[in-house]
This record gives sequence, structure tokens and C-alpha cells, in this order.
Amino acid sequence: MRQSHSPFQFLLFLLLLVILFTLVQVGLVHIAADKLGIRLPLALLALFFCLMSSFVNIPLFSIPSHKKIEQQVIPVWLLGKPELIRNRILVAINLGGAIMPLFFCIYLYNLHQLSFVPIILVTLGVALPSYVISRPIPGLGVAMPVFIPPIIAALLALLLAPEQSAPLAYIGGTLGVILGADVLRLRSIQDIGAPIVSIGGAGTFDGVFLTGIIAVLLA
Repeated sequence: MRQSHSPFQFLLFLLLLVILFTLVQVGLVHIAADKLGIRLPLALLALFFCLMSSFVNIPLFSIPSHKKIEQQVIPVWLLGKPELIRNRILVAINLGGAIMPLFFCIYLYNLHQLSFVPIILVTLGVALPSYVISRPIPGLGVAMPVFIPPIIAALLALLLAPEQSAPLAYIGGTLGVILGADVLRLRSIQDIGAPIVSIGGAGTFDGVFLTGIIAVLLA
């Protein structure tokens, strides 16, 4: 099998790049950075690096496929040359859509000294509806509406810790989407017949990317 990028991934990248440019122009990224207590250059660097590294997927493990895999082209770029096993789905993790946001969550947690309990509550509060509204789609992975999770994250953060609502909304919203729309959906993707799925990859990358920004702005 050979690796390539799907047209959907490229269009998604361009769309998010336009959204990021628009947010910068109207000053919303500056507002989000102020709410998070970080400098604007750091916020821009983090967002830009997440976008640019969204094409990189790191293989983790494989799971059995309940549907015969016919596709001979892997529509993502994988780090290294992992062994592909017949009728098994390779599970990877996206650098820009999962790993980088997780590191940023750790950074915000240490910066603001947040309590574990609100983080867990917001994460679970976002994960459950993210699981319910997400759907496995053949040829894509898992897709979901992008506006519901950040609204829930912002409301819960304002309710549980109004003085630290912005970083709490980002952390809980990001972790909730990754957990609910990706990790808990691993069993569901066994029926889509795809050779590979990526946690935080195409399908949920836009959800993770936009959830963090919108949740912070609303909180």
C-alpha cells in the first residue's frame, strides 16, 4: 500500500488556515491569548504548528476490522514504515490534532495550577455528547459537528470555575473531543473498512482545533 493525502484533508487544511487568518485579523486570537494568560506570539505559534503538523500521523497499534479492507492507498502520511496487516486497521495518533493539543493542555494546567476535579468534570461533560454526535464515516474516519462541544465546555467551565474558565474550557473541551469522538469510537471504526484511522486526524481535527479556540472565547 502507498501513502497519499486525500483531497478532503487538503481542503480541510486550507479551510482552517483561512479561519485562523480571519481570527487573527479580527483580533479574536489576541482575545483568546489574553484569556489564557499567554502571549500572542506563543498562541499563534501553537495554532500554526498544530495546522502544519496535522499531516503527520504516528502509528500506535492495530485492531481487527469487521469489514474487508479493499483500499490500496493510505490517505494519510505515516511516520516511519509501519507494517500493515491484512484485514486489520492501523490506529495512529495525529501530531497536530492530538499530541500538540495535549501538550498545550499540560502547559495550561501547570501555568494556572488548575484542580483535577473541574478538569475531569468538564472533560466527561464534553466527551459524552461528543461520542453521541460523532459518526464513523467510510473513507474519512470519525466526523462530528464542531460547535456543540465548545459551547458545552465553556458553560461547564463558567459554572465550575468562573475565575479560571478560559484555560479550563480549553483543556476540558480538547480532552473531551479526543476522548469522546476518537478514543471511545475505536470500536465503531472497525466497521468502516478503512486501512488506518488516526486519533485527532481528519474528521475530528477540525473539532479539536476549533473547540479549543471557541471554548476559550465563550468562557
